[in-house]
Amino acid sequence: MLVSAVSLALTLPWLLTALHIGVLVDRADRRRLLWLADGVRLLAVGTLAALTAGGRGGIAALVLVALALGVAEVVALTAAAALVPSLVPRAGRARVNAWIAGAETGANEFGGPFLGGLLFAMGAGVALGAAWAAYLGATCLLVLLVGRFRAVRRDAPGDASGVHRQIGEGLRHLWRHPLLRVMSLTLTVLCAGWGAWMALMPLVATGRMGLSAREYGVVISALGCGGLAGALAAGVVDRLLGRRRALLADLVTTFAMLAVPALTSNLWAVAGAAFLGGLGGTLWTVNARLIGQNLVPEDMAGRHNGAYRLLSWGAMPVGAGLVGVLAQWFGDRVALLVFAGAVLVAVPVFLRTVTEEAVREAG
Repeated sequence: MLVSAVSLALTLPWLLTALHIGVLVDRADRRRLLWLADGVRLLAVGTLAALTAGGRGGIAALVLVALALGVAEVVALTAAAALVPSLVPRAGRARVNAWIAGAETGANEFGGPFLGGLLFAMGAGVALGAAWAAYLGATCLLVLLVGRFRAVRRDAPGDASGVHRQIGEGLRHLWRHPLLRVMSLTLTVLCAGWGAWMALMPLVATGRMGLSAREYGVVISALGCGGLAGALAAGVVDRLLGRRRALLADLVTTFAMLAVPALTSNLWAVAGAAFLGGLGGTLWTVNARLIGQNLVPEDMAGRHNGAYRLLSWGAMPVGAGLVGVLAQWFGDRVALLVFAGAVLVAVPVFLRTVTEEAVREAG
């Protein structure tokens, strides 16, 4: 419970602060917000390094630092997503989104865990020092951003409404647009499934499947490889299949990722399904970001991204918690099939609203 509290502290800010930070992103200079987020990261990691060096680090310190890093992540990712439409012409956004998704997958699925393990083996001080230096490097890179970083407001300069009213405006814009609404709700189902898979697979792998640590690594690596493959192939897939089918592919591959480990204990079948899940997830990310960037006004981009990520990232801990209860009561196979079934239920709703015409107009 103590260890899980650290993970909860890292993700809880998405549930508690995403909407308010979305308003902040729409009001403030977005590059300054990125600098502010990196400043908080430097202070938090530096403090933890100092406490660790003095032998005073512990779970309480880790939780507090995790909360600070979690809030900084909400600010940084929301501001960065809102910057893309103002920095990149519409024709180049699909390629840029693919690059960003590929970088995120490569860093989060491969670079971070691999380097983190190696550095921590050399000592906690080395690992924390390297993380601090990486944040400093990212802060310096922001100097290279050139352009306009504050959203152009559509209302009069003195017509600044309250925070909660602006949050309401962002939520209403998301809800009233059929394409954005259905895509957001579909992503909620998909991310709940991802949260369930990530939470339950370690138990399934080491229990029913009887995998070794190396074999479990194959499954997790397959997920990351699929994500990288999706980033590299997104442009080709969009040209061959169209954006609607590329989005639909994520529902199909996420269903496979959840259903296959419920139906078989074969390592390569489960790893193949994980690869497909990672592939489909990146295809969705690239195309959904493009559609949102094209449909959402620039001065509402922060609130849209905050609400969109609240529905998606906020669903992951819910899925993780629910799958644990279901697995405890009915077994892991039934638990995974419940989430696979939820994805199937979302398919007809998706097909009815996310039409070729709607996606074409958005693109």
